[in-house]
Amino acid sequence: MSTEDLSESTEVDPAQPHPPAEGMRRPVWAALATAALALGGLAGFLFWQNASQRAAGVAAAESLAAARETATAILSYRTASVEQDLNAARDRLTGTFLEEYTKLVNEVVIPGSKEKRISAVAQVPAAASVSATPSHATALVFVNQTVNIGNDAPTDTASSVRVTLDKVGGRWLVSGFEPV
Repeated sequence: MSTEDLSESTEVDPAQPHPPAEGMRRPVWAALATAALALGGLAGFLFWQNASQRAAGVAAAESLAAARETATAILSYRTASVEQDLNAARDRLTGTFLEEYTKLVNEVVIPGSKEKRISAVAQVPAAASVSATPSHATALVFVNQTVNIGNDAPTDTASSVRVTLDKVGGRWLVSGFEPV
């Protein structure tokens, strides 16, 4: 074979289809672009999910602390300072529960405490977050309360309460307090 024959046999006829390797480039690039897009979407979703879980965890911890503190505040008072003690606890409440609590305290608890020399001390030995989002939470709070009436022996009661909280102005406020 001569060099002329060799050069003629290696020329590519433009009318002939491209060799298989060139024809595969376009689908490979499309597949790579699709895979990159899918991985980017997955990474974004995982980032969002992680941030949401972290926010829920922070909300659970903060709302649980507020539920414990508020339960103690609204169930504890001394006869000598019952108005101050219970009115200070109102600052931790919101919504219809604030209205109900205010009415109960003003019409029943404060007059009864003064008349019968009633005092109460509440402690929260345990509490658990039931659900939490960045703006709303529910907790289960276990309360031990010791009540003194006049010179009688103190009475101890244990109860559990479902506490509903809403985040208002950057603070967790109790919007529901339901014995269970």
